[in-house]
Amino acid sequence: MTLSTSLNSLSVIPKASPSKHPVIFNLLQTPSFRIHLKLNPIFKPSSLSLFTQPSRLTPKTQYFQTPKIRSLFTGIVEEMGEVKQLGKADHGGFDLKILAKTVIQDAHLGDSIAVNGTCLTVTDFDTHLGEFTVGLAPETLRKTSLSELKPGSLVNLERAIQPTGRMGGHFVQGHVDGTGVIVGKEVEKDSLWIKVKADKNLLKYVVPKGFIAVDGTSLTVVDVFQEELCFNFMLVDYTQHKVVIPLKEVGKKVNLEVDILGKYVERLLRSGFVDSIKSS
Repeated sequence: MTLSTSLNSLSVIPKASPSKHPVIFNLLQTPSFRIHLKLNPIFKPSSLSLFTQPSRLTPKTQYFQTPKIRSLFTGIVEEMGEVKQLGKADHGGFDLKILAKTVIQDAHLGDSIAVNGTCLTVTDFDTHLGEFTVGLAPETLRKTSLSELKPGSLVNLERAIQPTGRMGGHFVQGHVDGTGVIVGKEVEKDSLWIKVKADKNLLKYVVPKGFIAVDGTSLTVVDVFQEELCFNFMLVDYTQHKVVIPLKEVGKKVNLEVDILGKYVERLLRSGFVDSIKSS
C-alpha cells in the first residue's frame, strides 16, 4: 500500500534503489504490502490520495532509519564518572577524558553526553578500557565550571534521551547558562540543604517549586532569596549518593541551566506577541 500526497508532494513508488529524496517513515510493513512516503519538493496545495499495489521490494532494502535525538536530556544523572585526563590535545584543542561504565555501553562517535550538565560531543571512546573523550571549546571553558576539574574529579554523566525513554526530570538542553557558587550547606535529618548564589540575570528565571539543572541534575527550587541573589534546594539521601553536588564544598562553582520555558515566555512577551494576539 502506498500513501501519496502533493503537499510538498508526498508520494510513494516501490523502488529497489534509494531515492534522491529522503524517505520520511514506513507506516506499515507486511509480506505483501508496504506504505512508504517520499518527499517531492513541489510547492503547491495538497491533495491526499491513497492507493494500493503489491510491493516488489526485497526484504533487504532499507528505506528508513530512525533518527537519534542528540541534544535533549532529562537531568536524571545516570552515573558519576571520573576525570582521567584534562588538558591540551595534540590537535591543538582541549580534551577531557573520563572513565565511565554506563554511558559508553552503546556509545558512538558524535554522540552527545552531558558532563556536569554540559552537552559535549564524544570524539573518542574505548569500551574495553571504559573511557571516552570529549572536546572542550574555549567558550565552554569560559561559561562552565569544567575548567576547575582535575584528574580524579567526579562528574555527573547523562546520555541524550531517546524518543522511547521516560522523561523523569525536565527538559534539559545541556546548554549551560552560567555558573553559581555554593554559599551554604545544611543537614536536616538524612537530607541536605544547598544554597547557591547566582547572577541576577539568571535568578530572574528561577522560581519557587520550579525546575533548575545544577551540574546537570534536575532539581526543584524550594525558595528564592532575591535580596541575597540566592536560591536553595534539598537533596534526599538517595540523590546525595548519585550526584557530585554534595561532594563540593562551600565556595565551589556549579553549572546552572534555567528552565527553557521561562526564557521562551519572556522572549514572546518582549516581542509583542500578546498584543498581536489581542488585536487579531
